[in-house]
Amino acid sequence: MSNKARDIFILGLRNAHAMEIQARELMERQSERMDDYPEVKAKLQTHLQETNEQLTRLEQCLSACGESSSTLKDTTQSVMANLMAMGHAMSGDEILKNTFANNAFENFEIAAYKSLLALCGAAGMEQARGPLQQSLQEEERMAKWVDSNVEKVTLQFVQHEERQAAA
Repeated sequence: MSNKARDIFILGLRNAHAMEIQARELMERQSERMDDYPEVKAKLQTHLQETNEQLTRLEQCLSACGESSSTLKDTTQSVMANLMAMGHAMSGDEILKNTFANNAFENFEIAAYKSLLALCGAAGMEQARGPLQQSLQEEERMAKWVDSNVEKVTLQFVQHEERQAAA
């Protein structure tokens, strides 16, 4: 086990924890405003539960290393998520901006978990592989769902706007 690999692994875990804090904040804000898109809202709420479980798994991995999450990183990411959500909420095409951002964010999370998994062996943290693999699979499922629903959400938005214009 390399001390440098372990240090990088711990840094990655802290970064992933802050990333999931950001994801949680984004999904909480988004789901509050998705009543016109019930399928999207339901999927966000389901993935929000997964995100909370991912946070727990990351905390357990950090604890197994004798470490904890970074309050500064977590707070910074939380603030950034709320600012992003407010910015999207002020636009007329909020659902589209959220869809595009979620597509990008899910792929960011996938890359982060793949990086952590690559470090497990070198960091001497093979016991983290299972929990991290589970989180990766959840992110891959969500990314696939978001990607496969871009067209549907876009067309729903058009229909919603047409109904608003006719009213």
